[in-house]
Amino acid sequence: MIRSGIDGAMSVDVALHHDFGGFVLDAQFRVEQKGVTALFGRSGAGKTGIVNAIAGLLKPREGRIAIDGRIVLDTNANIFVPAYARRIGYVFQDARLFPHMNVENNLRFGWRRAPVRAAESEFQHIVNLLGLENLLSRQPAKLSGGEKGRVALGRALLASPELLLLDEPLVALDAARKAEILPYLERLRDEARVPMLYVSHSLDEVTRLADYVVLVRQGRVVAHGSVFDLLSDLDFSDRSGAPSFGAVLDAKVLAHRDDGLTVLAFSGGELMVGRIARPPGARLRVRIRAEDVMLACEEPRAISANNVLAATITGLRDGPQTDVQLVCGDAKLVARITRASAARLKLAPGMRVFAIVKSVTVDPQIV
Repeated sequence: MIRSGIDGAMSVDVALHHDFGGFVLDAQFRVEQKGVTALFGRSGAGKTGIVNAIAGLLKPREGRIAIDGRIVLDTNANIFVPAYARRIGYVFQDARLFPHMNVENNLRFGWRRAPVRAAESEFQHIVNLLGLENLLSRQPAKLSGGEKGRVALGRALLASPELLLLDEPLVALDAARKAEILPYLERLRDEARVPMLYVSHSLDEVTRLADYVVLVRQGRVVAHGSVFDLLSDLDFSDRSGAPSFGAVLDAKVLAHRDDGLTVLAFSGGELMVGRIARPPGARLRVRIRAEDVMLACEEPRAISANNVLAATITGLRDGPQTDVQLVCGDAKLVARITRASAARLKLAPGMRVFAIVKSVTVDPQIV
């Protein structure tokens, strides 16, 4: 399989302007990341228009797109590389499998037409990676939504793409089917090493899969950064139009205790959560909602909460409540408290406090 750049990293430069008649797409951004970059925003924000332009399915009125320095669109220079020549895999919202072909022939359709055909061993590797071994002889009509999604992923990968675009591949699936396919997307991110642009309006998907986030609103890119930085930004809710989220931490399993708790290690120390069925050393992402973090000016004792983390206030934002941004080691947290509490504690940037997090409120996600 094609691995782009160093350890799967690839640069994508995008500058687009296009009037759809009633909606204007005017987006500029550059990413140079390995793994998954999420285009996040509400439905109708312009995310699909951006990936369609990158794929060559939309020719904007004005724009320039370069992938790893290779220009595929430049309207000023009259350059427009057709979609079939861009070496980009595309997984649509609906799987778009060929109904007259069984699973194996759907997979081999992309494989046979790849500019650089992968070895037969690579075909079997993708089949194994996506758990398709027992589906090869089935027709698409006999597949579940999650199974169709996995076949669509496999077909796109077997076209040997340099870049993979996924346009809300889980949007049509119910919760059970999403839970079925998410682990395969994680394996794809960690093992395939093909850079991905993942379109979504679901914070759950973004926090679980993405390394970098490009925030799109009303046709414009309003912010971008690592998933750990952007989601803990106090302006995130206003910029995205989404509810306040909190924070995402990068952690690993340190130990399992006899009392039913698992100890996680992160850059700010240790975090105790409910028992996780993963061995020591397993990587995790941990989501902590702002509403689930309490603050104290002095280290509390004799309380039921298992997690008391030393932290420093780096920012405050007043609204109906007060959002407090904290740094704990290299990790960022957000606490949402009442304005009365913030005034009583006399909170201010630079102040040392203790963040209190109940174990039962922490949401660990295996990555």
